[in-house]
Amino acid sequence: MLPWPLPLASSALTLLFGALTSLFLWYCYRLGSQDIQALGAGSRARGVRGGPVGCSEASGPSRRGPGDPGEGPRTEGLVSRRLRAYARRYSWAGMGRVRRAAQGGPGPGRGPGVLGIQRPGLLFLPDLPSAPFVPRDAQRHDVELLESSFPAILRDFGAVSWDFSGTTPLPRGWSPPLAPGCYQLLLYQAGRCQPSNCRRCPGAYRALRGLRSFMSANTFGNAGFSVLLPGARLEGRCGPTNARVRCHLGLKIPPGCELVVGGSPEDGPRVVFIVDLWHPNVAGAERQALDFVFAPDP
Repeated sequence: MLPWPLPLASSALTLLFGALTSLFLWYCYRLGSQDIQALGAGSRARGVRGGPVGCSEASGPSRRGPGDPGEGPRTEGLVSRRLRAYARRYSWAGMGRVRRAAQGGPGPGRGPGVLGIQRPGLLFLPDLPSAPFVPRDAQRHDVELLESSFPAILRDFGAVSWDFSGTTPLPRGWSPPLAPGCYQLLLYQAGRCQPSNCRRCPGAYRALRGLRSFMSANTFGNAGFSVLLPGARLEGRCGPTNARVRCHLGLKIPPGCELVVGGSPEDGPRVVFIVDLWHPNVAGAERQALDFVFAPDP
């Protein structure tokens, strides 16, 4: 039997390769041109916002206040354009959960998450393990760094603290109370560094710069001091996304006081240093994409 003629074999391989290439290009075109339904979210003039750091712990849905995610015009077009722009610049590889979140993840009032109490207002990333508390080992480096920085962070708080009586003008750097008896001074707010506050709190700023999973590049990321005075009443609420883990470093905690997640709040004054970290199960490619989509306003 005569062997296959070489020119004919080359032509067949060329046609096969061309067909496969055309099929791949068509698939990429279809993937990139799909109409992605955006997240039900709030917008402030120029971008998608992740909402304020707040003084309450995540425990359930609540009425929205000014500046909470979900306020203002819908931003389907903005989120869709940013996600497509990211895919054009980089790739859709590893974006399965992010695309699913954009296409139909629970938004405000769309039903409970995995635990029944988890109802993020802006971005629900599917298939993330959910628990009231993340195991210490999942963020061991960052937890140990914050604990070792406790003396420096406490000194910084002492330098910026005041009597919190409300009878004197609000000191520089402190935000107006989100609720009676709730005060905060942020070093990072919605992914943006606050230079003046960082200069006044060098120990805390140095600790933040050493964290590996700090959400410092998108609007979900906040870090700073949170003070809750006795008698303050706060509604239970969920944060804007389940892709972050809120870390509380207790600075001044009364005896017998404890953190309650998903349950009933308890009275007691407390001062904590709050840091928003990435959920340990959010992959690197997903973090990069979310940083791009939810980048702080310039």
